[in-house]
Amino acid sequence: MADLCVIKGDGISSEVIPAVIRVARQVIPHLKTHTAYAGWDYFQEHGTPLPQETIDMAKDIKAVLFIAADSPSVPIEGYFSPIIRLRRMLSTYANLRPTRYLPVPTARVGVDLFVVRENTEDLYISDEQVADDGDTGTATKVITRQATERIARTAYWLAQESQYSQVTIVHKGNVFPQTDGLFRRVALEIAEGYPQIETDELLVDTAAYWMVKNPSRFNVILTSNMYGDILSDMAAAWGGGLGLAPALNLGDDVAIAEPVHGAAPDIAGKGVANPTAAILSFAMLVRFHWGQVDIAQQIEDAVYQTLSEGYHTIDIPTDKSVSTVEFTDRVCEHLE
Repeated sequence: MADLCVIKGDGISSEVIPAVIRVARQVIPHLKTHTAYAGWDYFQEHGTPLPQETIDMAKDIKAVLFIAADSPSVPIEGYFSPIIRLRRMLSTYANLRPTRYLPVPTARVGVDLFVVRENTEDLYISDEQVADDGDTGTATKVITRQATERIARTAYWLAQESQYSQVTIVHKGNVFPQTDGLFRRVALEIAEGYPQIETDELLVDTAAYWMVKNPSRFNVILTSNMYGDILSDMAAAWGGGLGLAPALNLGDDVAIAEPVHGAAPDIAGKGVANPTAAILSFAMLVRFHWGQVDIAQQIEDAVYQTLSEGYHTIDIPTDKSVSTVEFTDRVCEHLE
């Protein structure tokens, strides 16, 4: 636990990364950071959004901080999502997205859940074809036993580690019996090995209904890539919003801390980005990859205390709205 690969991406990355590193070095003084590059800006200058040097460094160090990269909504020749590619190349097969109450006006008391999302397949393999002179588009959906077993074991391990009593398997097996049906069957097989944890299942549309109606219904949600992406963003609304939502991409011996929010180009360079999600994502890396639970708890408590005192950046305007640097100052004060 001494080295961290820090990938400079786009937008607010250049403001949020220093905040995370300040907090990290407060609790891990011997931490060494190594800078790499990826994203839209890098692509425009060098012709690739994810250089081999970044991939090699991430594979070697195995602990990565990646804040955000811009991705245009229209096809650009040669461009691909660097974070999706990096997740696959590092085999970070589990995407962990917690939603817990934070003391901000937009959060909901009593919410404490984890979305455990399979991170390597489903529609996210990016296998698309176009036919009929561009009038027909198709995408391949892939679900495998191996990947499902792996993510199901992760979900039940997380439930045990975090003392959750229930895992909810989310799928659409009634419409996709050969893909989602396989996910469901394999997940239920793994569940049999954890009789102490209650297992239930929901169709994804029903799960979305309950996420809106009563998110406290959930402990751990186990689901595939696409559904996990959508449900975790829905859940984030109850934790204060996407700007405060942390996430961790986890493999067997590697982790990528990656907050849920994007590059936020509209506020980039203004010094007002909220570093909460990035700091909490790093805390997840410390907890689940490096296994330093006490240090992770220190970081989480310091963020919670700062928010409890009413300090926010402009995303939650109050009479204590502060800059990114000032917010980080407050967090670091609570770590002394």
